[in-house]
Amino acid sequence: MSGVVGSESRRSIADGEGVVRVGKQALLRLKREGESLSLRAIRVRSSGGGAHLSRFKGRGMEFDEARPYQAGDEIRNIDWRITARTGRPHTKLFREEKERVVTLWVDYRSPMFFATRGRFKSIVASEAAAMIGWSARALGDRLGALLFSEDGHQELRPRHDERGMLRLIGLLTEYAEPHTVSSTSAQRSAAAGDALARLCRVNRPGSLLILLSDFRDLDAAAEHHLTLLARHNDLVMIRIFDPLEAELPMAGRYTVSDGTRLLAIDSASSSFLREYQNRSEAQRERLTEFCRRQRMHLIHCATDDDLYRVLRDDLGGVAR
Repeated sequence: MSGVVGSESRRSIADGEGVVRVGKQALLRLKREGESLSLRAIRVRSSGGGAHLSRFKGRGMEFDEARPYQAGDEIRNIDWRITARTGRPHTKLFREEKERVVTLWVDYRSPMFFATRGRFKSIVASEAAAMIGWSARALGDRLGALLFSEDGHQELRPRHDERGMLRLIGLLTEYAEPHTVSSTSAQRSAAAGDALARLCRVNRPGSLLILLSDFRDLDAAAEHHLTLLARHNDLVMIRIFDPLEAELPMAGRYTVSDGTRLLAIDSASSSFLREYQNRSEAQRERLTEFCRRQRMHLIHCATDDDLYRVLRDDLGGVAR
């Protein structure tokens, strides 16, 4: 169930803008902050501190030309079609792409439309995607995106011009618009799995992939797709969570609403609190351990955190 606990919300939902929805102008205004972030500053983290990222694996390689085979050439680079046509072995030559591809994978499934403090997780995801997009464009990288929900997904092919960035901002605004979707855990898992499978098919090796989600309902199939992506790309996982999802508030009864349904939470039971806390910690530890094994960089961001500071401290900042 998505919604806001009224007694815990830092700002009134009546404010609307910036809390439960975000406008294009707000994302455009993030340009200066985004350009001060450096996506090239990510380096190996101490494995003792949890998840970390290897040095960038490099840009993708694209075919340039073919020439006759020479002693010492890689056999795996033989162009068999030209070899068969000419009767002489030929080798494929590649050149490094001038621009790196940065792809955003942004989750707008129903649990993302929730907050008890700060703003909806969906709004944090949109703002973070916009900041990272501005940073990528300032660095001359090509920016692509895949946005998804239970209803499907939409892709943006990598581009480095301003039109591509404006198109992204339009989609981030559109997908972040509050809506009510009734979905089961299985449906949410399927939506995430399908979006990751699609990313595997369209992604180019050597890309920087930045995933923004609460990473709930990820099943074994989703983890398999992530493992495949991590082999030839750099992955940054930005986990967006609400404080209530990590720890229940002080003892009392609270009501959660998505605008239609109501759910009562009683945090006075010590056994319920303990079970809730253990389950939350187990989920976080599982994600942390998975990212550590796959050498993915994991960032945690609460809905009431200073988003720019979180990204600056974890992605790196440079003066411009």
